[in-house]
Amino acid sequence: MQVLAGIDIGGTKCAVSLGTAKNDSIEILTTISRPTPPKSFQKSLDMLINLLRDQLRDHPNWELTAIGISCGGPLDPASGIIFSPPNLPSWDAVDPVTPLKSAFQVPVRIRNDADACALAEWRLGAGRGTRNMVFLTFGTGMGAGLILNGQLYSGTNGMAGEVGHMRLADNGPSGYGKEGSFEGFCSGGGIADLGRKKAREALAAGHPPLFCPDATALATIDARGIALALIEGDVVAKEIYRTVATYLGKGLALLIDILNPELIVLGSIYLRQQEVLESRMLVELTREALPRSLAVCRIVPAALGEHIGDYAALSVALDAL
Repeated sequence: MQVLAGIDIGGTKCAVSLGTAKNDSIEILTTISRPTPPKSFQKSLDMLINLLRDQLRDHPNWELTAIGISCGGPLDPASGIIFSPPNLPSWDAVDPVTPLKSAFQVPVRIRNDADACALAEWRLGAGRGTRNMVFLTFGTGMGAGLILNGQLYSGTNGMAGEVGHMRLADNGPSGYGKEGSFEGFCSGGGIADLGRKKAREALAAGHPPLFCPDATALATIDARGIALALIEGDVVAKEIYRTVATYLGKGLALLIDILNPELIVLGSIYLRQQEVLESRMLVELTREALPRSLAVCRIVPAALGEHIGDYAALSVALDAL
C-alpha cells in the first residue's frame, strides 16, 4: 500500500502522520507525537527520522511515496531552509529536506504551517470548491495561507501571508515583534500580553480577575487561563475578548478589501471561541470592509478541527508528488 508521510513541527511538539490519498481525500493511518527538543535541530531531525523508520518497519506492506513538512515560518519552500521561527529561534538556516530525502529516497517538500493548513482546508475541508480562499492560523501566532485563482500563493521568496506583522494600532499588545500588530491582538501570545496589561489595571483598581488573583500570578498569565475565566463569566476576560474580536474584524476587513476572497477560514482560537468572537467581529467588518467585497465572502471556522496539523503536513506530501 502506498502511503504519504506528514511531519508537523511545532515549538512544543512534533508529529509524524502516515496516510493514504484516495478520491480527493486523505485517510490518516497513524499519528505519533513527541516533545520538540527546541534547542537542537539535529536531535529533532534524528527523532523524526527514527519515528518514521519505526512505523515503516512495523508495517512492511506500506510503501512510502512522499514526505511533507509543515513548520512555522519564516522558511524558503524552494531551498527547504528554515530561518529562526519565533517558536524555534535556534533553528537558524537549517535544512530538514535534504537529510529526509537522503534517508528515504522519496520526494520531500516543506511549507510554512499557514500555507500547509490552507492546502488542507482547500482540498479536504471548508475550502473545497473555492478558487480564492484565505486561511488564518489564529493560534500561537497569526499567519495566512493564500489560495488565489485556484493556486497556493507563497510570494517571491515564501514570505506571502505574513499578516500578523500588519500594524493595526499605534499601541497595543506585541506580536511578531511589533506593538499593535494583528498578531498582537489576535493570537495566543497576544491575548496573554493583553491579559497582563488588563490584569495590572484591574489589580490596581482592587478588582483582580479570575485568571490573575494577585501580582505574583502576572508572569504565568496565558491565553488558556483567560479562556477558562471567560467561561466563568469574568468581566476582564470578556473585555479582552471584545478587544480581540474588534481587531479581528479590522484585520479581516483589510484582507477582504485587498484580496476579495470568497472564503476566509479561521483556525485554533476561533474554532474554540466562535460564539464569543463572531458578533463583535461582524460589527467591525461591516463598518470597515467594502460592502461589495464583504457580501461575497464567507467566514467560517476550520472544518478539519484539531487534526488540521496532521492533514496539513500530509497535504504538503501530496503536493510533493
